[in-house]
Amino acid sequence: MNNLSYITKTPLLLVLLSLSLLSACTTTPTNLVPIQVDKVSQANAWEMRGKLAVKTPEDSFSTNLYWLHTQTKNEFKLTTMLGTTLLSLTTEHGMARLEVDGKTYEHHDAQQLLTNVTGWSIPVDALPLWITGQVSSDDEVSSFDEKNRPVSLFTPLETPPWQVEFLKWQHQSGAQIPRLLQLKRVDLRLKIQVTQWQALANNDLVPSTNQINKSTKIDASTR
Repeated sequence: MNNLSYITKTPLLLVLLSLSLLSACTTTPTNLVPIQVDKVSQANAWEMRGKLAVKTPEDSFSTNLYWLHTQTKNEFKLTTMLGTTLLSLTTEHGMARLEVDGKTYEHHDAQQLLTNVTGWSIPVDALPLWITGQVSSDDEVSSFDEKNRPVSLFTPLETPPWQVEFLKWQHQSGAQIPRLLQLKRVDLRLKIQVTQWQALANNDLVPSTNQINKSTKIDASTR
């Protein structure tokens, strides 16, 4: 049984003790504000909430999933239904920090760090693209739907490769993003359900209401 699966199956009291009561409350950084976009590629930052289901020949479990993505930082959290943080992975300035089971680990490679500590793999480097329905230049798209959205892809440069299926789509923050994804790699299967996705922008780059009103008045006065 892998380490993360063990944590998810531990009785609540032991979880609370072993995790040192890490809070799962996640709030959007104050320098970021919600925006609407036409395409996900227009969002330099976003946050999402959803669920992650993991299935292997030995185990299956599910957790809540939170992800904050910016141009310089990724924050990935898995939490219980009661809001206790099981795992927190943050990458920033070329370093990754993993907090799990009351301990903190650091490494320059987030994927390697997660695999070393938990014993299994989540493609954390590729997920920000896949969660938003985008693909990298290294991905091989097998098929598209009638709206030119990817239906399935695989990663030929990885051994063994990941196979990704985009099962359902939805509109969030004005853009089309996946609602349900399935990832397969040998005997490991991950399902990600995106329940909330919010495009974000730096507060300094978004005009305030006063600025908009002032601009409107200036435009009106020049007519």
